[in-house]
Amino acid sequence: MQQTPTLNNIPTIPQEAFDWYDEYAHGQIDRRTFMTRLATLAAAGFALNTLTAALLPDYAQAEQVNFNDPAIKARYVEFDSPQGHGKGRGYLVAPATLGNGKAPAVLVVHENRGLNPYIEDVARRLAKAGYLAFAPDALFPVGGYPGNDDKGRELQSSLVPEKIEQDFVAAARFLKAHANSSGKLGVVGFCFGGYICNFLAATHPELLSATVPYYGTPAKGDLPKQVKGPLLLHFGELDKRVNDTWPAYEATLKAGQVPYTAHVYPNTNHGFHNDSTARYDKDAAELSWNRTLAFFSQHLKA
Repeated sequence: MQQTPTLNNIPTIPQEAFDWYDEYAHGQIDRRTFMTRLATLAAAGFALNTLTAALLPDYAQAEQVNFNDPAIKARYVEFDSPQGHGKGRGYLVAPATLGNGKAPAVLVVHENRGLNPYIEDVARRLAKAGYLAFAPDALFPVGGYPGNDDKGRELQSSLVPEKIEQDFVAAARFLKAHANSSGKLGVVGFCFGGYICNFLAATHPELLSATVPYYGTPAKGDLPKQVKGPLLLHFGELDKRVNDTWPAYEATLKAGQVPYTAHVYPNTNHGFHNDSTARYDKDAAELSWNRTLAFFSQHLKA
């Protein structure tokens, strides 16, 4: 039974538990099945409450930049989305020193559960690094992120995927044209957000100067043939579901002579950047983030 280290002194957790959580988080199994499978590990000496506490998000752990940090200014703003749900809403964060000036902009795209505290924190991290960051909430049409991921996944799955995609297209246009935007736009996204990164790079490459999908699947059908790049792609070595889609996507990028760099982080799971669960890998998260910031600096600030 392969075991993977976890954070905050939580005992090592069998890889099977991470794989089951991935299936659960992406709708392949329901919560009852997930919990039933976890319970089978009790015979191996793992307490069910320890496993669930480690695998399910604890967003108090995920705050690296406080929302009251004096180095940033944050607010929620709405934008028009005529091809999507009509209106969208997101978390806009700017460096406090920006004033009426301009900065390169980065769209931050959440996972498949709405704009949770982890993603808001990522936006604040980018603002502290000198970017105008905007994190839309796909769940705005149904009342916004509900405060827990289970309900968030349920709400997001109730929406028409094509309308969600168009909401993010509208958000990208809104951010690129913002009065405080330099006109250079990057995008970073995680899981579902990684898919949206690849989708935007394929359907609206003219909007983007830099694209960074974290463990995201490619756009569907022949759309990847339209990607222009540049892309920086991050993958967890143990993330079989996403990694199985990469060889064909990479072949398409090579055939189209798209500039890209891909990194696979050893012994890491899907979600390794998310510091609210035991999937978090501190070394891989920090290395990937430093690479992301360097990539954005090269393509957005130059």
